[in-house]
Amino acid sequence: MGDSTVGKWSAGVGYRCAQTDGPVLSQTDLYLLNTELQLHPIMSGTNHGFHLMFNLVTGSTGGFNPNDRDRDIPFSAKDEPATLPRVQDLIIITESSPWCTVVHNDRGVTMGDVCSTIWKEYTENYVTDAEFNVLPPRLQEQVKRAATHNNASGASWNMYYTTPAPNRYKRVDWLRDKYYFDGLSKKDNYSIQRLGFKAPNIFVLNLTS
Repeated sequence: MGDSTVGKWSAGVGYRCAQTDGPVLSQTDLYLLNTELQLHPIMSGTNHGFHLMFNLVTGSTGGFNPNDRDRDIPFSAKDEPATLPRVQDLIIITESSPWCTVVHNDRGVTMGDVCSTIWKEYTENYVTDAEFNVLPPRLQEQVKRAATHNNASGASWNMYYTTPAPNRYKRVDWLRDKYYFDGLSKKDNYSIQRLGFKAPNIFVLNLTS
């Protein structure tokens, strides 16, 4: 069973799989066909041999076997497709923030694309004054404390990390202590509430501390 699961999602040298070598669906294709997408088990958090540890502050990715938590495992499957069939665009929303992240790859969105795009969206974009002022004072203070912590963590991990100007906060600071990836899931009712519509390629990002 393990080998069939690997073969389904990866097409290595000399190996061809109809599902990973098939056409990549555009946004229009997806909506016309109304194709149901299957999330990669690592993305949905249902892979029993690898639990993804993705830190949105530092961008670092790795993982561990839930049955052997003391041993770190590299994220070697990052180039595998995030969904089957493969698609050019994934739309990711989260109940932890007001923003929408679009992950694009003409050749088909990979798991690595998902992680790198989310990380860039949350560390390269700033919370506007209007967005910040919507938060009650208690949460504003938590965002400020998170920013202080994240600036130190991000700078030590990443040479390209830029410390924001005083009183400017990055989107990742908005997440406060919930900045670890905890899987993607389908929540059509929430998609309709947030975006006004549902679609096969809209997924909700779950986060944990």
